[in-house]
Amino acid sequence: MSPGLRVSIVIPAYNESATIADVVDDFRASPLVEEVIVVDNRSSDGTGDIARAHGARVVREENPGYGFACRRGFDEARGDVIVLTEADGSFRALDLPKLLAYIDAAPLVLGTRTTCQMVQQGANMGFVVRWANVAMAKILEALWYFPHEPRLTDVGCTYRAVRRETWAALRTGCREPGPAFSPEMICEAYRQRLRVVEIPIHYFRRMGGESKHSKGFWKLARTALKMFRTICRKRFLS
Repeated sequence: MSPGLRVSIVIPAYNESATIADVVDDFRASPLVEEVIVVDNRSSDGTGDIARAHGARVVREENPGYGFACRRGFDEARGDVIVLTEADGSFRALDLPKLLAYIDAAPLVLGTRTTCQMVQQGANMGFVVRWANVAMAKILEALWYFPHEPRLTDVGCTYRAVRRETWAALRTGCREPGPAFSPEMICEAYRQRLRVVEIPIHYFRRMGGESKHSKGFWKLARTALKMFRTICRKRFLS
């Protein structure tokens, strides 16, 4: 990363009071980070108050949904580079240098959780979840192969870095309210002929709570179907 660039961390959060303090502390301790923004997506358990007490800048998003929370966080960020992560502790600041190392060469840098050796035992990345993400990635690859020849393995990984000006260009085309926001952002980058790279990152066991989108087969199936529809819409209708 070029010297002098400011880094904002964006953390969408819905009822993550058990984990948000540790996540905020972890990223605020990184010398690479200028600010940590927690987007309180209508939490009822004091998530926002806890985050604020630990030094995060908290904004409240009243529209329910992961996509709405991400958009609000990106819009609020003041940094030159915006890094999206999770409120459950499954991603850590130790992988920040990896994402930022590529941000000068590619305006959108994605993590991937599908490298088995980097997935902690007990993390929510079992066989079905891993291969569901791989399958969606390969569908996206096939649909966008020309002219980009993408190499993707995990369209659902939310640990990613984007340049501020890149988000400004992507924003209008990223309107999914839920978890399909993640592949939609990738598709919009390809639609605008931007370079996208993917790198392996650690994936840790959640510090608490459970996944809102992939806990159990039916939640996973619904999320996968939404992602599939979004990828097809972006390729054929946008």
